[in-house]
Amino acid sequence: MSGPGYLFLGDEEKALVNSALDTWQLNRYRFDETAEPSMVFTLEREFEQHTGASHCLAVNSCTSALLTALAALGVGAGDEVIVPGYTFIASIAAIVHRGAVPVLAEIDESLTLDPEDVLRRIGPATKAILAVHMLGAPAALDELRRIADDHGLFLIEDAAQAAGGRYRGRGLGTVGDAGAFSLNLFKIITSGDGGLLTIADDAVYERAFAFHDHGFKPMRHGIADADSLFGMNLRMHELSGAVALGQLRKIDDILGTLRKQKAALSDAIGELPGVERRKINDPDGECHSFLVLRFDTVDTARAVAAKLGTATLIDSGRHYYGNMPQLISRRMPTASEHPFGCPAHPTEQRYTPHMLARTDEILGRSVALSVGVVDAYLGAGFGITPLSPADEIAAVAAAVKSAVNDVVART
Repeated sequence: MSGPGYLFLGDEEKALVNSALDTWQLNRYRFDETAEPSMVFTLEREFEQHTGASHCLAVNSCTSALLTALAALGVGAGDEVIVPGYTFIASIAAIVHRGAVPVLAEIDESLTLDPEDVLRRIGPATKAILAVHMLGAPAALDELRRIADDHGLFLIEDAAQAAGGRYRGRGLGTVGDAGAFSLNLFKIITSGDGGLLTIADDAVYERAFAFHDHGFKPMRHGIADADSLFGMNLRMHELSGAVALGQLRKIDDILGTLRKQKAALSDAIGELPGVERRKINDPDGECHSFLVLRFDTVDTARAVAAKLGTATLIDSGRHYYGNMPQLISRRMPTASEHPFGCPAHPTEQRYTPHMLARTDEILGRSVALSVGVVDAYLGAGFGITPLSPADEIAAVAAAVKSAVNDVVART
């Protein structure tokens, strides 16, 4: 199993890695000011150009990017962050490890945050909204940005699965105050592991850089206020930067291939009884990495998924809140259960299976067909890849139609 980017790895990435090895400069810094800019530095500048972001910071994972964003925005003990009940566990873990408390909100038919439910979840301790662009398609960013502005909240975009995506002409990660991207093996572009963080505000970027590198100012130039905070070591090294840079330069080709493959699969499947496509908030801006089918009932969806050897989205791994045992049990590394039950938090959050009725119903009726990565853990255990030929696409479409028609005929 691998993501789209992995299938496009080739001579370009190898040449950049060899270039880094030829210099024996494997750290992001160039303390010799006459040297060429580092791979990581170049990656950051080119990602800024690609997304339209004011700043980009390369880190060692998307989880680190989320943690850094929360830290730079001042989210911590006593704060609450609204997050969808359908997301990867890293989105919630980053909140918890900042000492803040996640407040779960419903999704809508787009499989992303329901803005109306977000409004209902805002309380006196709310500090930020964490919108997750699940399965490569954007959340309702205009509405969420408006809500955040009206209530004095930060908006953070978790674009782990949506590198290169856009929302109404703007790069994902640039509508919010910060955006986090993954370069994991399963993502649109990959360096094996790694992350990118986009930031709008200059001062927030300085704090983010300091947090990711032991409190230093950007590029370790000078000593100022940024140096006064405790930071961590979340830096990306040069070999990851080289591979990611090569992948970034292919991202338009990767997304273009995904778009064509998804259209071919969708057209081959056609219209089916009792089946609709997932709502997409911006069809032109999605990454086209999945084709999600929505069925009339949970039973129909499960029966079709079983025939295809896959599962509905509610039965997927740690992307559905009910399948996160550490969240349900509030299991932390220490016996104190901090931040859960911490006196700094005005209300105690409890998490139980089926607490988000609409999310459960939507995920229970949804089956995701792979276009970019066949991954049963994600709930996309059946489908095609970016390299699937026409006959394979036709065979997958035929299997889907046969499964749906068989199930519908028996009901």
